[in-house]
Amino acid sequence: MTSMKKRISAALTAATLTIGLTIPVMASETSNEPIRVSSYKGSTLEVGERSGLIIGPSGADYTVTSSDPDTVAVEQVLTFWVAVAKGAGSTEIIVSNSTGECGSMTLTVGSVAPTAPEAPTIGDSASLTDNLEIRQEMLQLINQTRKANGVLEVPVCEALMNAAQACSNRRYTWHHAPEEGQAAAEAGYPYGFGDNLTVFTGTVDAAQCAVDNWINSPSHFETMIDPRCDCIGVGVTQYDGITYCYMFVGIPNSVNFYA
Repeated sequence: MTSMKKRISAALTAATLTIGLTIPVMASETSNEPIRVSSYKGSTLEVGERSGLIIGPSGADYTVTSSDPDTVAVEQVLTFWVAVAKGAGSTEIIVSNSTGECGSMTLTVGSVAPTAPEAPTIGDSASLTDNLEIRQEMLQLINQTRKANGVLEVPVCEALMNAAQACSNRRYTWHHAPEEGQAAAEAGYPYGFGDNLTVFTGTVDAAQCAVDNWINSPSHFETMIDPRCDCIGVGVTQYDGITYCYMFVGIPNSVNFYA
């Protein structure tokens, strides 16, 4: 009996030491991850434009400031941050967390709408910025899922955001591979990609519902956490009480066979 007690005590001590050694390593890895910030509409805006800011790593509270609020102001909308172009010039958007770590990006604002050749247009381009808050929440939830499964978070890609929204605007209820590939190519994304689609009744908690649906489907989940992916775009369309959601994840140096 004494011998057994000694073995149990030794096992418990070993387990305690293992937990004690593991926790600091996890904390160190998290603290070393740099803060990333990007703008949904890219680094150049026109006066009067608004662009959502995509900030990572997800799951942290951030403070966002502008070095020149007369050029670009920042506003918090629910749990998200938005850049608002006020006047011509350039400004630095600075993101910091509670431990003092910082990340930044430069936004440039033009004085008038561009007269040069416009970016490629795709179907339903007039509403490519629809449901931006839901889409930002979806991006955050997807990156949280990737991080929780040991995969790097991915930055937003404007071309894939536009392609995903164009496809959701068409209210597809199943995949249309040629049209999806053409949408990505026309939006300016040069490589192959993976994509998820989900459609459900209701418009409440749409981002969470979409991501939950993909988590609960093995093939969709694998696409969402694919380690080859280096960027992401999402689209959300709500019509007549139905929500249509797309996720496009870019796979660099692969081929889009429908381009």
